[in-house]
Amino acid sequence: MSDTGWRRRRVTRQGGGSLIDEARAVIEAWTAAPYTPPAVLPPWLDDSSGSLGIGRFIDHTMLRPEAGRDAVLNLCDEAARYGFKAVCVNGIWVADCVSRLGRSGIVVATVVGFPLGSGATKAKAAEAKLAVGAGAGELDMVMAIGQAKSGEWRYVEDDIRRVVDAAGTAPVKVILETSALEPVEIAAGCLVARAAGAAFVMTSTGYHAAGGATEGTASLLRLAVGSDLGVKASGGVRSPESALRMLAAGANRIGTSSATAMAAILGPSAPPLKRLIESGAPRDDEGGPSAAVSGY
Repeated sequence: MSDTGWRRRRVTRQGGGSLIDEARAVIEAWTAAPYTPPAVLPPWLDDSSGSLGIGRFIDHTMLRPEAGRDAVLNLCDEAARYGFKAVCVNGIWVADCVSRLGRSGIVVATVVGFPLGSGATKAKAAEAKLAVGAGAGELDMVMAIGQAKSGEWRYVEDDIRRVVDAAGTAPVKVILETSALEPVEIAAGCLVARAAGAAFVMTSTGYHAAGGATEGTASLLRLAVGSDLGVKASGGVRSPESALRMLAAGANRIGTSSATAMAAILGPSAPPLKRLIESGAPRDDEGGPSAAVSGY
């Protein structure tokens, strides 16, 4: 990580002019250099990360409202079997997952203000505090999307900051719902999340009709936050090729409910991420498995 002295410095002022100017500068840089898939391991995935299997970048996710205890516990068992980084579940299941996963090292993540982001800030902060108290190691909060669309960036920043404060040492990932935003709003959301102390910015809830993660959006988020924050691509990432393309574009974490469908490149004998990316797996556009993936 680079210098983090920017943390906790307010970037919004009444009117938000300087914030929007900075966001526009990000968009100008983004459009001036269109994303092209890298041929080597990108800098946000360092050499130590490149030696890991793709499972260590995946949040194995189950946020369906009808999911019961058996399904959630099975999710935990799958995470242990395939070596996922984390499980992400609704708050009611956090304690069960913590108990099930024990000392496995797998993070239990949960959501705050999900999926709309439109709850009161006090309610979000209380939800965060309860989740951490139950054992959650990471929180995925939904940004106040309506306020962002209205240009009320001071509210958005304070909303995130309050959740970060309530989370204590637990990293907070901010879901921007990028498909509902204009590019300049996406960039502004990234800058605000960074200033408010978030650890990651995220693309999508997976519940919005406008869609989920794209390679272009992942690259925009990475450009906006640089190496200071993580980028999580979520929403519609359902295949190993899609996951690899997101990692190549800018993400260093993937949220998906389809992780076990990626079994060909998961598990103890999984090929390292560096080999998969450099062998060209992210550039398969033919609809079927790439040669790099089907070879494992």
